Amino acid sequence: MRQIQVGDMTETVVERADYPPERLKAILGNETVAVLGYGVQGRGQSLNMKDNGVKVIIGLRDKGRGWDLALQDGWVPGETLFSLEEAVQRGTIVQYLLSDAGQKEQWPTIKPLLVKGKALYFSHGFSIVYSDQTGVIPPKDIDVILVAPKGSGTTVRRLFLEGKGINASYAIHQDATGRALDRCLATGIAIGSGYLFQTTFQKEVFSDLTGERGVLMGAIYGLWLAQYEVLREHGHSPSEAFNETVEEATQSLYPLIAENGMDWMYANCSATAQRGALDWFKRFRDAARPVFEDLYQKVETGEETRRVLESNGRKDYRQQLEKELKEIADSEMWKAGTVVRSLRPERAAKSKG
Repeated sequence: MRQIQVGDMTETVVERADYPPERLKAILGNETVAVLGYGVQGRGQSLNMKDNGVKVIIGLRDKGRGWDLALQDGWVPGETLFSLEEAVQRGTIVQYLLSDAGQKEQWPTIKPLLVKGKALYFSHGFSIVYSDQTGVIPPKDIDVILVAPKGSGTTVRRLFLEGKGINASYAIHQDATGRALDRCLATGIAIGSGYLFQTTFQKEVFSDLTGERGVLMGAIYGLWLAQYEVLREHGHSPSEAFNETVEEATQSLYPLIAENGMDWMYANCSATAQRGALDWFKRFRDAARPVFEDLYQKVETGEETRRVLESNGRKDYRQQLEKELKEIADSEMWKAGTVVRSLRPERAAKSKG
């Protein structure tokens, strides 16, 4: 565990070396981790813990798509694969990794089974922070902890298999046993985290909801789409517009920024690109800042949460979601993307082989 200084703030960071295999075994050796839900986070985290020698079981609501995927991954009904209720009863650390709407729906079933001494684990602060909307108020005699990977469960698993670790946030909401911190950090390393950064449930959910709607997915796609449409309207071909908007960003510039920072990127591009970027980034910042402020306020007041729970709780949500996603997939921009991606060197080499 180390302290890092960034600007005027000192932050606590835990790294994988702080929890080597023997320490993980000492803390988690007598625990059974029950993972509720087998979406991207449930799948990635459970497989990583299993590979790290942790006793893991899976709990699911029904024998649907998640059940079939769990069977495919080697989880065995009656041994490591159970109903939600039985998994909670068997588990000592219960990872509540259903969707936010699913957590609200299943809470009346789950809560009575969370007996004294168990730990309730989240990867998102949503249900706890907005308990006035979700009804998720844990019993006082259990630990309530959070480990929030900064990426998709697919990335959590991929980086683990590559011998790397993903950044994650951690927080303690309730320490009933005196062991909440050790349980939290050990589980955080076991799921595949390389570094764990201290936060609170509230700060995690506010930053996460803002980020997802902002530069991680919502804002970045909005910017891409705006630039693509302008280029197409001015006579540029679909492939040229896509290459200049998405392909160069994701395949060339973003990895370099990730490795070295934006200052390095500005210092290592053409003089024309450098001057243009330096002259224009503040205009984009000033244009976007009011939108981000509005977004944060809606997250902070719970307005965004109410909209999400209402939408995700509808019976026809899955059908409406598939319709919205199909509209994106069928758009010219992403059809161009499919063609351009197929021409990347590694895919072209596979097709020849």
